[in-house]
Amino acid sequence: MEDLKAYIETGILELYVLGDVTHAEKLQVEELASKHPAIRAELDQIERSMELYAGENAIEPSEHLRSRILGSLLTNFGDDNDFPTQTHTEREKVVVTQPDKEINFYKYAFAACLVLLLASAVVLYNLYNRLNDINSRLNAMQLQNQHFSTTVSAKDNELNLLRDTSFKLIRLKGTKKSPESVMTVAFSPSKQKVVIDMEGLKLPANDQTHQYQLWALVDGKPVDLGVFDATADSSGFKNMKAIASADAFAVTLEPRGGSASPTLSQMVVMGKY
Repeated sequence: MEDLKAYIETGILELYVLGDVTHAEKLQVEELASKHPAIRAELDQIERSMELYAGENAIEPSEHLRSRILGSLLTNFGDDNDFPTQTHTEREKVVVTQPDKEINFYKYAFAACLVLLLASAVVLYNLYNRLNDINSRLNAMQLQNQHFSTTVSAKDNELNLLRDTSFKLIRLKGTKKSPESVMTVAFSPSKQKVVIDMEGLKLPANDQTHQYQLWALVDGKPVDLGVFDATADSSGFKNMKAIASADAFAVTLEPRGGSASPTLSQMVVMGKY
């Protein structure tokens, strides 16, 4: 569809209507018009515009010239000797100059069409730029709305968790390894869900080769509950692996991806259930 629009905007259709195209271009226009209704409709519109322009700008001959032309026509039915030689000469002048007027008319019509075409191109270009600007703004607004909707949904989930009486909030305090560290874990044994409060997380930021790993102590044995990163932009709640019961929770700093068993020397926080 864009190719057809670009083809129409080249001005070839106006030249076709004016008869100012090569034989190959004429065949090309007629072939495209037979295949594409949009080309055919544009040709019809140009022809109608040309006809309206010709009708509105037609030149009515003067009465004097009209009489001379009619007098010349009557000579076909009478004796040419009855009319002065001067009249015959003037008749030839009228016949000769008429094609020049028609040629001039088509030149002016073509020039007018070019002006209209250029003006239309400028208007369309400006409209195109404005539409692109509007689309960019709409896309930005949609992204903002999506972000806002996601934030509202996350906050709703957090509120629902806090209202859920099956959850118990467990505060994990810093160890000798990291005395200033602190974090909160929400645990629901009935729903077997463990959630970390990422927004309230206060742990040293981990590097790219390490991650924090949450452990549950069940009957004195550590159970892996998953890994997470401590970053400055951490927010919301993070769901960890499911567990039905736990005596305590602890976090250690492990190689990225986690370890099969906790590195006790790297334990940063711990709290009892």
